[in-house]
Amino acid sequence: MTSQRARNRLVEQLRRMGIETEAVLEVIRTTPRHLFVDEALASRAYENTALPIGFGQTISQPYIVAAMTAALYTTGPLERVLEVGAGCGYQSAVLAQLAKRVFSIERIEALANKLRQRLMDLRISNVRVRHGDGYQGWPAHAPFDAILVAAAPVSVPPALLEQLAVGGRLIIPVGRAGHQQMCLYTRSEDGIEETVLERVSFVPLLEGLGQ
Repeated sequence: MTSQRARNRLVEQLRRMGIETEAVLEVIRTTPRHLFVDEALASRAYENTALPIGFGQTISQPYIVAAMTAALYTTGPLERVLEVGAGCGYQSAVLAQLAKRVFSIERIEALANKLRQRLMDLRISNVRVRHGDGYQGWPAHAPFDAILVAAAPVSVPPALLEQLAVGGRLIIPVGRAGHQQMCLYTRSEDGIEETVLERVSFVPLLEGLGQ
């Protein structure tokens, strides 16, 4: 199930579900998702489902990774991208192939350390990983063309909106468990515009650092 056939089958499923951005589909096709899950789950890596990665976290469903990535890819440049809630790094690896530079924050130190090693093993060199509090963003490298958040706060952290460049986009799930919506925020000279995309289910975005 780690074969190219399994990856192709996943891409065709995503296409049927409405993912039309060929550049994103090709990255999903070529990214080895089985390397981002525990070996015991590798046979399920190309199923369109979220899987546990430990520490109460999950690797996102491929459809969600593709949909969030496509929403950013099709709406503007991806020179500098901030990722909040990097987890195992699958989304990081997908972004790295479409963006010039990716800055990834993970609050759980053990996951951040694993992510650094995994990116090194895959020879992905344009992602910088930080063990930090995603609520605060990464002001030293702002402003960002795009911000992707892979966990759900009850409301959007103000720091993330502040760190968007003019024309920048923030894609983020918002709301309490069972009542979450994927939202796209776009900064213009006049302020912030919100677009609600779809109902979703994510782990909560927590403030502070984890162990």
